[in-house]
Amino acid sequence: MDKHGYSSPIAEEFAQEMVRRNKVDRIVAMAPVGILLFLVALLSIVADGFFTGYNIQTILGQLSIPLVMSMGLTFVILLAGTDLSGEGLGGFVGSIVILMVLNTKTDLDMGLWAILIAVAAGLVVGIISGVIHVYGKMPSFIVTYAMSSIMAGFAVLSYRGQPAMSKYEFFITLSRGRFLGIPSLTWIALAIFAISYVLQERTRFGEYVFAIGDNERVAKNTGININRIKILVFAWSGLCIGVAGVLGAIRIGRGEVVIGKDTVFPAITAVVVGGTPLTGGRGGVVHSLVGALIVTIIYNGLILLGVSTYIQAAIQGVIIITAVALSVKRGRKVVTK
Repeated sequence: MDKHGYSSPIAEEFAQEMVRRNKVDRIVAMAPVGILLFLVALLSIVADGFFTGYNIQTILGQLSIPLVMSMGLTFVILLAGTDLSGEGLGGFVGSIVILMVLNTKTDLDMGLWAILIAVAAGLVVGIISGVIHVYGKMPSFIVTYAMSSIMAGFAVLSYRGQPAMSKYEFFITLSRGRFLGIPSLTWIALAIFAISYVLQERTRFGEYVFAIGDNERVAKNTGININRIKILVFAWSGLCIGVAGVLGAIRIGRGEVVIGKDTVFPAITAVVVGGTPLTGGRGGVVHSLVGALIVTIIYNGLILLGVSTYIQAAIQGVIIITAVALSVKRGRKVVTK
């Protein structure tokens, strides 16, 4: 608006463009919810037994591990980074937790302390990954991929090639338990989601993560300790992977490295499909919850339809590529830090 009270054509055009962009952003944000509802409606028609009480409980049970892992990955991806340590680290945590409770291989029976120690191991490994990434100035995907291989080796060494079977009654009860029709493991996953939501929406930590992901240089100039926040994010991701590893061990009743197999990319898919772009700065844990539901429902539906596991893997790859392509703004480079 000039001194005579008239708006310039450029100002009006800019205001209209901002309104248009905000409208598009709202549509994009709601798109995953629409996709989720469409999938439920479609599979209810084409997949026999999909919309039944038993299968809904099955879906909720399948949701637990990808949901937990996606909670840690969400914060990493909000920074425009990535964490590929989940397979090896999850397998390691799942292996050692069984060895520390009542089992068929050792005389240890540490009870609930075993869970705390195992999850703490995930936290420590996450911190190590963060420190190497930050102070070694190495890309996060290189550091965490290498860490996954290292921890997978430690996992096999921990049980010396012969997995231990759980005899811990608490684990057996958890694996079979339900409350209000929802599996006990899923309640644990939902608790991790609730904690993640509070971290994101009610703490300075969450604000700083968004700020760094949106523009790291500006965030640094405002006085945010970039290195500290990044290390804390990888620590949180390691903790979530640790919880996922424990849940995996409880589910299958034994401790071995395969607990972490094929867990990372479903979690990354959930984050990206839910609306958190790899470029960082936008999205969040609620988006990842929706994305985890989408991924889990697709997986469940493909099984009900009798689709080959190889085709399922191919479909997952197509979903990732499509989600990334749709989430990246034109002209903006995708940089994995």
